[in-house]
Amino acid sequence: MSYIISFVIATLMTGISLAGLLYQRNSYPAEELRRSFVSNDVVNLFIGLPILLGSMWLTRRGQLIGLLFWPGALFYVIYNYIAYCIAMPFSFLFIPYLALVVLSVYAIIGLFSRMNLVVIQERLSRAVPERFGGGVLVGLGALFFLQGIGQVAGVLFGQAILSKPDLAVLIADLLITPAWIVGGVMLWKRQAFGYISGMGLLFQASMLFVGLLVFFILQPFLATVPFPLSDFVVIAGMGLVCFIPFALFVRAVLLRGK
Repeated sequence: MSYIISFVIATLMTGISLAGLLYQRNSYPAEELRRSFVSNDVVNLFIGLPILLGSMWLTRRGQLIGLLFWPGALFYVIYNYIAYCIAMPFSFLFIPYLALVVLSVYAIIGLFSRMNLVVIQERLSRAVPERFGGGVLVGLGALFFLQGIGQVAGVLFGQAILSKPDLAVLIADLLITPAWIVGGVMLWKRQAFGYISGMGLLFQASMLFVGLLVFFILQPFLATVPFPLSDFVVIAGMGLVCFIPFALFVRAVLLRGK
């Protein structure tokens, strides 16, 4: 069932992203929406879609790393399309946006319910950097969550004004980053669920950083906005913090998880 649902998700992502690129003014009636989401449609096609299909393919081949990547790829979809649901004006496109979020949540629950947590824990215990990976997830999750709370406070007290796309990303951060904190704590404590959630969350976070860097590169070409060099450098540095434990985790899984 998880394969069928994930194929439906991949098909919807492809259709929505292509529609956003080919029919930009119909999909994104406001200029600020086009500046934010046209580039993101490209990122979804060339990063979000391949990581989902690649995870499914690896799992089909019996690779543990694919099974651990798969929830992270679905979590990537959830994060992205929460932002779409919030930012876009209500239209017929709201239904597939919401469907992607709901189907991804359902698929993740289905995957977790079928995983043998004890076996995975036994394979990976002490072989993966639990403290390093868990600490990074907690640190980044807390950083983005507190930053989001600060931005909300600024808006409420009239000290800041956010565009609708920025507000949508802010809400997505506030909804998703607590999972990084919880998953990181469980991984730090070497709990069974921490091993599957930790790997998926490190994968999702790493792909979000990669996707954001690609987004910054694409924006000057697709949205005619200046290249945000300072933002690019900051995100690259934060991404590196996430990439290192993720790479160590992948190495350990490849060695121990066949």
